[in-house]
Amino acid sequence: MSANTTTPPSVPGKVPEASVRGAEMRGTIARPGREAVEAKGWLRANKWLLMRRASQLGILALFLIGPMFGIWIVKGNLSSSLTLGVLPLTDPFLLAQSLSAGILPYKEALLGGGIVLAFYLILGGRLFCSWVCPVNMVTDAAAWLRRRLGLKGGKAPDARTRYWLLAFVMVIAFGTGSLAWEWVNPVSMFHRGLIFGFGLAWGIVGGVFLYDLLIASRGWCGHVCPMGAFYGLLGKTALLRVSADKRKACNDCMDCFAVCPEPQVIRPALKAVGQEHPVILDQDCTTCGRCVDVCGKDVFRITTRFDRSES
Repeated sequence: MSANTTTPPSVPGKVPEASVRGAEMRGTIARPGREAVEAKGWLRANKWLLMRRASQLGILALFLIGPMFGIWIVKGNLSSSLTLGVLPLTDPFLLAQSLSAGILPYKEALLGGGIVLAFYLILGGRLFCSWVCPVNMVTDAAAWLRRRLGLKGGKAPDARTRYWLLAFVMVIAFGTGSLAWEWVNPVSMFHRGLIFGFGLAWGIVGGVFLYDLLIASRGWCGHVCPMGAFYGLLGKTALLRVSADKRKACNDCMDCFAVCPEPQVIRPALKAVGQEHPVILDQDCTTCGRCVDVCGKDVFRITTRFDRSES
C-alpha cells in the first residue's frame, strides 16, 4: 500500500474519516495485519499476541494443575495466591476493596499486595489487562469476530464510566462491609468457571463476550471494567511504553487503530497531536504489542518511557 498524499487535516482525538473509509475499502479493518504478514511473515506479525496468549494460558495452567493433577505449584486464584509455598501474591484491587469494607487483611496478604503493587507501578498497571487477565482472551475473541462479521455501530458508554464504576465498587464495599463486586467480577468468574464448571460464572463471561460483540466494540475493557480502571491508575508512571518512533513511515492503513483495545491512546504519539515525542504515555495503554504486530512498516516498538528517539 502506498502512503496517502491527500490526507485531510487532523482533528485532535479523532481518526480521519477518509482514512477509515479507505481502510475499509482495502479490507484492513476487517482483516488488519495482512500487509504485516506479507512484509514480516506470520510469526513476526503475531509475535506479541502469541507471547500474551502463552502468558495468560500459562498462568491459568499454574492454578489449574493443582486441583486437576495434584501438582501444587500455585495455590489460590488470581485474587490471592501462594507460589511454591513461600511467595504470597495478592490483587491490590481486592485489597483496596477489603480496606474500604473495613476488613483488615492478614499480613501475608498485605505483603503479597505490596509485591504486586510495586510490580505494576514500575512496569505498567495495564500489563495486567493484556498479559494476565483471562477475560482479555474473551474480549479479543469478540473483537475479532465482530470484524470478521462486519458488525458496525453500537453505542459504547463514555470511557470515564469505568472510573465511576470503580468508585461505586469502593462505595458498595464500604456500605456493605463486604467484597460485593467479587461475586460478579468476570475475572473471578472466569477462574471459578474453569474449576467448578458451568453456571452463573459462564453466564457472566458470556455476557461480556456478547456485549463486546453485539453492543459496543471493546466496550467492556475500554469503557466499563472497574478493575482495568484501577490498574490504569497504577500506570501513570510506568516504565514500559510503546513508541511510534518510525511514525514518518506510517501510510495511514489504520490497522493499529483496528486492533488496539484503547485506540484513543495512539493518535497523540503517531500523529504528533498534543505532544512532539513518539512515546505513548497514556495510562490506558495496555502495552499489548498488537500495534507492533500488525504494522507492516514497523512504525511501533516496545521500549521505555525515557526513550524519546525517533527514526
